[in-house]
Amino acid sequence: MALVLFVIACLSGYGYRRVWKAEGPRWQLWAYGLVAAGTLLTLGFVPMAVPG
Repeated sequence: MALVLFVIACLSGYGYRRVWKAEGPRWQLWAYGLVAAGTLLTLGFVPMAVPG
C-alpha cells in the first residue's frame, strides 16, 4: 500500500511541475498539489501495517 501511495505522489508531483512550467490552469495545479500533499501526509502520519 505504501508503494502505491508513493507512486501516486510521484506522478502527481510530476504533473504539478509540468503544469507549473507550462503556466497552465490554476485548477490543475491545485488538483495535482492536493493529491501529492494528501498522499505524502498519509505516508508520513498513518501507520502502515507490518506483517509478522
